[in-house]
Amino acid sequence: MDEFLEEVRVYCAATGTKPQRLLRAAIGSSWNQWDKWCSGQSSPTLAVVDRLRKWMADHPPAVESEDAA
Repeated sequence: MDEFLEEVRVYCAATGTKPQRLLRAAIGSSWNQWDKWCSGQSSPTLAVVDRLRKWMADHPPAVESEDAA
């Protein structure tokens, strides 16, 4: 679980978004779902983890290209 949460944190840092917004966009979760996962009050199902990973893969962080000047 910790590895998955860190995966989400890294993605969010790379995209400049908050985990709560990612969960809302990707799986339609409530705004406090992320806090529940982090505190151990609940955990995602494997199906939810798969959906989030697919969403992150389908929406990769923007890569800034270097100008070849």
